[in-house]
This record gives sequence, C-alpha cells and structure tokens, in this order.
Amino acid sequence: MKLNAFKTAVACAAALVTGTAALAEYPDRPINMIIPYGAGGATDISARTIAEPLGDAVGQALVMTNVTGAGGATGSVVVQNAAPDGYSMLFARVGSHSVSPAMKATLPYTLDDFRFVAVYEINPVACVVAEGSDIKSMEDLIAKANEGGVSYSSSGVGSMLHLAGAMVLNAFGIENPLEVATHIPQRGGGAAATAVLNGTATFVCTNTSALASFVANKQLRPLMVTTDEPVPGFDAPTAASLGHPELNQLVGWTGLAGPKDLGDDVAAKWGEWMATAVADETFLKSMEERGSVIRLMSPEETGEFIEGQYNTFRALVDKLGMRVEG
Repeated sequence: MKLNAFKTAVACAAALVTGTAALAEYPDRPINMIIPYGAGGATDISARTIAEPLGDAVGQALVMTNVTGAGGATGSVVVQNAAPDGYSMLFARVGSHSVSPAMKATLPYTLDDFRFVAVYEINPVACVVAEGSDIKSMEDLIAKANEGGVSYSSSGVGSMLHLAGAMVLNAFGIENPLEVATHIPQRGGGAAATAVLNGTATFVCTNTSALASFVANKQLRPLMVTTDEPVPGFDAPTAASLGHPELNQLVGWTGLAGPKDLGDDVAAKWGEWMATAVADETFLKSMEERGSVIRLMSPEETGEFIEGQYNTFRALVDKLGMRVEG
C-alpha cells in the first residue's frame, strides 16, 4: 500500500511538472493570425509587413489568414469565439473596432469581447481627388459641394471611409453632408480609391497607407491630411493648419487582440514580441514609406485610445443620423 501511494505521489508530481513545463512552452505550435479584411487593404498590408519580424520574435510560424465580410465583423467573430489560449489572434482595425461599434446596432460583438494587446500603427487619413480634377483644395471641394453634384466613395456602408467623408464635410461647414454629397460604397478600400481615379466619385478620405502609391504616381491629388504635422509624400496641408484640429481624431489604426479571457501571461508575451517587431528597421522603413506612423501603445493606452475614438465617432453618428439599424 505504501509503495503504491509513493508511486501515485510520484506520478502526480511528474504530471504537475509536465503541465507546468507545457504552459511555459507557449507557443509550441503555429498561431492563427486573423486579418478581417481583404488582400491589398490597409489592414492586410500592415499585417503582412509585420509578419516576418513578429514571427521571428514569437519563434513560431504565424499563419496569416484573411477572413473577410461584414466590414471586418466576420473575422472578428472568429477570434471572439476562439479559445483564449493565444493561438488565435486578430489584427483589429479602426473599422472593425471603432467605427462599426459606433455605427452598427446589430454588430455581433462589443469592444469588451476582446483583450487588446496593443495598437502599433496609426494611419493619418488623406482626402484626395483625381489628379485631373479642377478641385485643387479643400476650399474648392466645399464650394463644389455647396453647388451640388459632389460624391465620395467608401469601402462600404458603415465603414471608416463612409464616416470619414461625412465627418470631413461636416467639419468644414456642410451641415447635412448625407444630403449634400452622394455616398458611393465600393467593395473595399482599393476599389474606393479606384472609383475616384476613374471618375465614379469626386473624392475619398481614407488611410494614407492605402493611397501612397496613387499619390506617388501622380494619379490622385491629396487635399488634406488629418495630422498636426505634414505627412511625408503627401504635399497637402494638415487639418490643424486649416483650422480643424478636431479632425486629428480621424485616423486609421491597427492593433492586436485576442479573446476577452486571454491570460495575463500570454498577453504579456505578445506585448514583448510586438515591442521587438515594431523596432525592426525594415518594417519601420516599409511602413513609413506608406505614410504610416509606427507607435506602440501599452494595453492601458490602447484601451483609452480606442474608447476615445468610439466616443468621437458615436457622437458624430448620432448627430448626423448615420446609425445603421439593420
């Protein structure tokens, strides 16, 4: 009996040690990284650019998977419902986690359904027209809007681009932007930029990272950027210099999140890995060339930042009657 009891105790101790070792070995297999938007958009560009330095820091393969649909909600729900073990993580975005919660009454999640590890990228927004347009400035754009016949494209109803066009017009004195300007939704941010390029829409306000190549190739002309300081590669005045610093809230961002019950130890590891990844010189150069600002926020800063954005956008949505109930 004593021998059996001793063997049982040894077995239990071995199991405890093995279990502890297994926990300490996270991650011990590839990690599924969900990108809730399509290929070629701002989120996809950001995710795939950081994938190599982040994978090196993690020490495991990162399986980058585009799960598209419903303005980022489809991919977000995949991570919302995943086990909180750190093997399913989400590239959260301004559209999926600031604009959609503010605009969509039937969104299948709230911000509380996720644990945000960090925001690491800020994308100023630029408002652009086609290079051949007779609109040369924001003053010209507003004058033309007041005359009628102005339209703006977006990546869909309830998207950040949808909100951005209305927000900018309203800031510059257009009291009823939804009536004055025609909203032309497209299938994604790239299509929204192309709509301006081919004359389907007058202008679009979207992330500088999604517009950088069009601007560099002299296909689209920037009228304004939503920053205090000029954005390299975008020869345009800032919103602040035009007397509208409130538009500095209108920015894109990319962050990393897991399910709400993600453990403290796992979250802490992601914080360390992200700090290593964003310091990578190749990553920094590539993102800065696209007009992105790389700034790693702590979990506390991330929460405050996202909450602030949500409150700003929700106030505008309520003011303009842009809430999507269906």
